[in-house]
Amino acid sequence: MADDGGVRLQKVLARAGVASRRNAELLIEEGRVEVDGRVVTEFGVRVDPESAVIRVDGERIPPVSANVYLVLNKPRGVVSTMSDPQGRPCITDYVQDRPERLFHIGRLDTDTEGLLLLTNHGEFAHRLAHPSYEVSKTYVAEVDGNVKPGVLRTLLDGVELDDGPARADTVKIVSTVPGRTLVEMSLHEGRNRIVRRMFDAVGHPVKRLTRTAIGPVRRGNLHTGELRDLNQKELGQLLDLVDL
Repeated sequence: MADDGGVRLQKVLARAGVASRRNAELLIEEGRVEVDGRVVTEFGVRVDPESAVIRVDGERIPPVSANVYLVLNKPRGVVSTMSDPQGRPCITDYVQDRPERLFHIGRLDTDTEGLLLLTNHGEFAHRLAHPSYEVSKTYVAEVDGNVKPGVLRTLLDGVELDDGPARADTVKIVSTVPGRTLVEMSLHEGRNRIVRRMFDAVGHPVKRLTRTAIGPVRRGNLHTGELRDLNQKELGQLLDLVDL
């Protein structure tokens, strides 16, 4: 809770787009709003909109902030850097019209497509990329050969790589045609080319790889090369995952 210099809670909720100010008062009256872990039922409560942890029906409402949080569906062939001395296509080509100084969180191989997060919030980026927070990432890989159930078990149990063991959190076959299998795999590892190296280790080299999810952020109908803001629910869940 903030002192008298804070902002009224219902105003913060309205500003966040949760509800009109009148409907925000109803949410508070019904005991559906928490601030810093405490249910609030009084209308006069003031909060610091930048630091208060506010939840409505248990769902985190991101704080008012000047930071931006974006997701890019990176095309294959684009380098996961903000500039490239060789003149290859890079991430800046997709955000050059934005006024913020953005940086990407983690990276994708040049020949891997799919989701990348970008932000100007340094601590958020640092925590999200740090392995201790174990934010899961989901990939769909087209691999050589017909993958057998025993291979899936091996990936779940763990394979030995040159920089240590690695294992999938979940793995399933999406589809199979003669000589090719489409496999979905989730893991929280972030080591270089980890998915490709894991499939190499079980004898099924990757032909094409796409990252389809980062934690709660899903690709959905975001087309290749498109950029969008994280929605309120996605951002709230990510802030919870990294304890911000």
